[in-house]
Amino acid sequence: MMSKSYTNLLDLVTGDFPSMKLQKKGFQRVMTVPGNVSELAELEQERSVSDNQSSVAQDRMLIVVNQLPINATRGLDGNGWIFSWNEDSLILQLKHGFPEDMEVIYVGSLKVDVDVREQDSVSQILLDRFNCVPTFIPPDLLERFYDKFCKKQLWPLFHYMLPFSVDHGGRFDRSLWEDYVLVNKLFSQKVIEVISPDDDYVWIHDYHLMVMPTFLRRRFNRLRMGFFLHSPFPSSEIYRTLPVREEIIRALLNADHIGFHTFDYARHFLSCCSRMLGLEYKSKRGYLGLEYHGRTVGIKIMPVGIHMGQIQASLMIAAQEQKIAELKKQFEGNTVLLGVDDMDIFKGINLKVLAMEQLLKQQPQWQGKAVLVQIVNPARSKGTIIGKIQSEIEQTCERINREFGKPGYEPVVYIHRSISVAERVAYYTIAECVVVTAVRDGMNLTPYEYVVCREGFTDPESGLDISGPKKSMLVVSEFIGCSPSLSGAIRVNPWNVETTAVAMNEAISMPEKEKELRHDKHYRYVASHNVAYWARSFLQDLERNCSEHFNRISWGFGLGFGFRVVSLDPNFRKLSVDAIVSAYQRSKSRAILFDYDGTLMPENSIRKTPSQEVISILNTLCADPRNTVFIVSGRGRDSLSEWFSPCRKLGIAAEHGYFMRWAQDDDWETCGQSSSFTWLQIAEPVMQLYTEATDGSYIESKESAVVWHYQDADPDFGSPQAKELLDHLESVLANEPVAVKKGQFIVEVKPQGVSKGMVAEKVFGTMKEKGKQADFVLCIGDDRSDEDMFETIEHALNKHILATGAAVFACTVGQKPSKAEYYLNDTTEVRTMLESLAEFSQLLQTRRRETSGDDTEETQRNAKENTGKDYPHFTTKKLYIARRSG
Repeated sequence: MMSKSYTNLLDLVTGDFPSMKLQKKGFQRVMTVPGNVSELAELEQERSVSDNQSSVAQDRMLIVVNQLPINATRGLDGNGWIFSWNEDSLILQLKHGFPEDMEVIYVGSLKVDVDVREQDSVSQILLDRFNCVPTFIPPDLLERFYDKFCKKQLWPLFHYMLPFSVDHGGRFDRSLWEDYVLVNKLFSQKVIEVISPDDDYVWIHDYHLMVMPTFLRRRFNRLRMGFFLHSPFPSSEIYRTLPVREEIIRALLNADHIGFHTFDYARHFLSCCSRMLGLEYKSKRGYLGLEYHGRTVGIKIMPVGIHMGQIQASLMIAAQEQKIAELKKQFEGNTVLLGVDDMDIFKGINLKVLAMEQLLKQQPQWQGKAVLVQIVNPARSKGTIIGKIQSEIEQTCERINREFGKPGYEPVVYIHRSISVAERVAYYTIAECVVVTAVRDGMNLTPYEYVVCREGFTDPESGLDISGPKKSMLVVSEFIGCSPSLSGAIRVNPWNVETTAVAMNEAISMPEKEKELRHDKHYRYVASHNVAYWARSFLQDLERNCSEHFNRISWGFGLGFGFRVVSLDPNFRKLSVDAIVSAYQRSKSRAILFDYDGTLMPENSIRKTPSQEVISILNTLCADPRNTVFIVSGRGRDSLSEWFSPCRKLGIAAEHGYFMRWAQDDDWETCGQSSSFTWLQIAEPVMQLYTEATDGSYIESKESAVVWHYQDADPDFGSPQAKELLDHLESVLANEPVAVKKGQFIVEVKPQGVSKGMVAEKVFGTMKEKGKQADFVLCIGDDRSDEDMFETIEHALNKHILATGAAVFACTVGQKPSKAEYYLNDTTEVRTMLESLAEFSQLLQTRRRETSGDDTEETQRNAKENTGKDYPHFTTKKLYIARRSG
């Protein structure tokens, strides 16, 4: 039987989710009846938005995780439930990094199946006593979500195991993906029940809930939300084999902050964003970020730490129970190497045991002395592969013990059972070296725990002194998350059994002083980078990344997992056709400047020549004596002259303004500071070197500039090559009168002082000199070079080059951060807006001819030549505009 929260959600398995309207209601901070939230009374007034939102200490943190940090057992009589905290849970320990007065609420599932009839009472108990909100998942759905999709499809893939066959990784099953989506939706509903979106933070954990950010962002555009991945993130070549690769990436990007244990994992994620979505990350003051529809998605690289107090408390228990003393006695005279792993195909336990065999063969002096104690926790997942690996490990241990063992000496002690934390730390204390040979692991905290146990401590309250040897050695796989942070460890390739054996011998043979130095280095790191430090650092970065949430305009769009939120400056708004037409009608002297590619012509269009429609619009605008119209492009003057030859009165600024003419009958002017191009002899050979070395790149030679394009190159190679080329050119051209700039997939060298901003400044200045000071400015562009024009407009206003009170419409194409105040979505909207202006100009020309009686056949023919259209009569739309202007 389904739980209440499961009903009416089957439509979600398709991935196309209904929009949910946010009502202006506040949510109580305590849920009175599970599944139903008592609403507060209507707020007396709208929440005022201040520049400085409430401090983090006054907010709440909602931690969302697959399994709550709760132990649940049946009562002694078989009725009711007994709940307790799972003190070993990393998720529970996070709260130690938050401010003391920050309330923490946990949202997740339980490890046990709770009958539907008990779910309401269990929910209330967990909320009242533990601040936990349980998500109840029906057993059949849980199996398909966790065992079949998470553990058999996502988990292997994220650990570099491709599904080559049904038995090797498991084929992708679309129905299991839909179950994964459905469970994520269930979790999000539980969050929505208790969240106060303006005050709370949400921190989602691990690969089980990767699409959950989309559900929450769809409901709350400004929600402050972080995500941390505790598993590896595979290289883009591996990840991109996943059929739902883009859905997951886009869902993660709906979070504000995404955390990874290592730079490798973050680098792989960023590479996927670049290859799949064309997003490039930026580094600013040490912080990495992705610009995604006006939002900056922060990328956090911070390996998780351990809870020092928890380990020390376990040490006290181990000492009090005499476990440490018992183990010292058991292994007296032996050098103990220790392995602590889960039974998992990626832990490399079999490789470790084989390395121990090699050690005894290569270094006979350790026979009878060295002992490998391998503790194996029971497997978390099921499968035939697990059974085969377990059988192989047991057989290898038996073979080694038969070959090298003798009475009183067993070279491999294999412990395959769950052991208490106290027993585990006791083994840490007596081990001379810990060996971790995982072939792939997200983090692995075993080395951290070992270092703390070998340090020991003194309890000031009880006076108990647990002195550690203060020396430790680590042999760790280079493929685990903690490896980069343990600089004193001996790193190995676990697949190379022989070199692992050499490393194990080096570790236990190392001079005592060297062991102490390495231990001290590790202990200082582990003690300072504990779990509280990790949680506090993530929260601080999340708060910093969300600091502008309530000062920006945000709205969502897109269906299914294509949903995303656009976040823009409150002054940045869509250009209203009515508003610009009204200003256009009132003005007497107009400056109109357009970019070409991406503005009048779609960027991805194969045919680059302007359409007859664009030519007609431009001719109509140019025919209006109040207008000064310019195309300002990076293209060469020959192409632009040919394409716009029908537009005799159109001004053209080619190559970003190096060449400029006011009309077709005028001569070209050069606007650069220097007419010498000897620098081309330096720049072109350098670019040629990078072209030969970078497949997919090419050089574009212009009259005044030379451009290196790399949009068709491999993103992971083209981008660093561009940075290297930029540095190289800046170095060799340091004494030349040129500017070297990096643009969208280009590196360009051009004369100094040449920019589209210079064109705008010259147009405005010339109009003022002629007594036609512009009182209307329309400037439209779509890329970085056009930002110079937008910036120049602001300066022209301040310097009174433009008329006082001039109507200025600086407009970018696409909803993205810009210095422009307005935007239009695409080139179609640009043409529609220009058509409205052109129609008004055409109406005025027609009215002037009718008033003057100049409506001869010749005049009509001239109008047709200018516009490419017949205008014998007013249309209904034109009459409406004419009446409104009158």
